Amino acid sequence: MSFNLRERQRPRPLKTLYREQPDAAVVTITARGSQAGVPISCHVDLGRAIYEAQAHPGVGGAGTGACSGDLLLGALAACAQLTAQMVAEAMGIRAEKIEVAVEGDLDLKGTLGIDPSAPVGFKAIRSRIEVVAPDATPEQLASLREKVEKYCVVLSTLRNPPPIETRWV
Repeated sequence: MSFNLRERQRPRPLKTLYREQPDAAVVTITARGSQAGVPISCHVDLGRAIYEAQAHPGVGGAGTGACSGDLLLGALAACAQLTAQMVAEAMGIRAEKIEVAVEGDLDLKGTLGIDPSAPVGFKAIRSRIEVVAPDATPEQLASLREKVEKYCVVLSTLRNPPPIETRWV
């Protein structure tokens, strides 16, 4: 498959636009959750698609749909995958394969409130990025790694979390 990222971006000179009009680079992405009939399931509306999410089987969910932890890890995997592909393309690295795997460890005792010392949330997340690019130099691969780890939005957000405000209405 032939795909030229630079050509695709050329009709919309995004970097020039954002340099000249910095406010144009600031976007708001919205996701909404809503009830889905039973307390162990909900709908997540991303504006372009609606996904079903369920509680993890370890806290009483059915286990037939993605839990919120799956969605978080999936967001990291998707972001790292797309960032690696786009950066490799921009650098002129011909990759035969780029594949990302992400896994995380949860202690469900924290989520269920049965052990106050157990963390609520992931206590560890590991990602593995496999790049097969026979013609790339070690320097190019090192630069690819550096750029992916810098420009992956989800990874950067998890490493340096922004302030989060919650309003109850």
